[in-house]
Parts: sequence; structure tokens; C-alpha cells
Amino acid sequence: MTPDETMIHEADRTALLNLIATLSFKLGDFTLASGQKSDYYIDCRTTTLHAEGGRLSGLVFYDLIRQHLPLAEAVGGLTMGADPLVSNTASASAWHALQQGLDPSAPATKLLQGFLVRKAEKTHGTGRKIEGFLKKGAQVIIVDDVCTTGGSTITAIEAAREAGMNVAGILCLVDREQGGRANIEAAAAGAPFISVFTATDVRAAHIAQRGV
Repeated sequence: MTPDETMIHEADRTALLNLIATLSFKLGDFTLASGQKSDYYIDCRTTTLHAEGGRLSGLVFYDLIRQHLPLAEAVGGLTMGADPLVSNTASASAWHALQQGLDPSAPATKLLQGFLVRKAEKTHGTGRKIEGFLKKGAQVIIVDDVCTTGGSTITAIEAAREAGMNVAGILCLVDREQGGRANIEAAAAGAPFISVFTATDVRAAHIAQRGV
């Protein structure tokens, strides 16, 4: 990555953090899906489904993949938190190819493909648990929006492996710092876990915006 590309990446990362702090972070009294109580709530889907938030999340994830996991063939995760991240990251790889003067439709152009993991197998049609890209032996990356205990991420890791794919790494948009990292790393069998932000980062950006 060139110095100019690094500067662009940092600008995208900062803009994404500020959007999450604005659109997705709330202070208050909340009960999480895990049953735990929290004084804040993060719903990253309001950012990843936002036009600019989706664009930025795809760019930031794709830049991290280029830096740390360049051999990956696809990104995927458990529906539905991972859905916009998968689509936007795959699209970012096609936009990058265009910027390099490559034809994204050409077989020789290396792009990231996408797949989604169902929470339960279909009871009709092909009965597949994984939709989209599926190739045995492929190097893939599991993505998720918020990691709390890591349960949804681990489900996606296990599904990808059961389908014969190799999990090369895990990307999380926001790590809530509540044990998810340790659980995911234990399930990842050496594959690196990378979080773009922590809940501490997002809280600090939210408070800074409010001028508190």
C-alpha cells in the first residue's frame, strides 16, 4: 500500500468511526441479546445499511484484507448482521479492479466473492446452509458487524469449515470487548482476528461529538 493509499484508508476509517458514533451508538439502559445489561447499545446495521456507511465499511474491510489477508478468495458471515458487510466488501474489490484498469468480468481478474450463512438450513430447493460463493479448499474470511460473545461469528466459522472452505481470518467492525475476541480466537485455530474498532473507540467518538 502506497503512502497516498494509507492516507485514504485512514480518512475512510475516521469517517466510518464518526458515522458509527452518530448513527449506531446510543447511551442508556439496555438488555442485550445475550441477556447482559449495558449502559450503551450499538446497532451497526444502521451504519452498514446507510449509503455512505456501507461504502466506507466495504472500503475499510477491503483495505484490511489487501494488507493482511491478500490470498483470500471470498468473504462471508452469518445473516443478517454480515449481509451488508459481505456485499459492500465484495463490491469494493470490483471497484478497486476498475481503478487499476482491469475488467471485473474477466476470469483472470482476482475479486473477492461473497457468501452468506443461514441460521438454519433451507427445507426446500437445494437445502443449502451457505448461499453464494462455495468452493472446497478456498481461503475465506468471516466478517461480522458487532462481536459481543462471538457466537454468530463462530457459527459462521463452523459452517464455512463444514462446507470444506478454509477460514483464513476474521474481521469484525466493532468489538464490544466482552469476551468475544477470546472466544473467536479459540475457535479460529490460529486464523487472525482483526477488529476495526472497539466499543471504547466508538463511545469516545460519540462523546466527543456531543461535546461532553
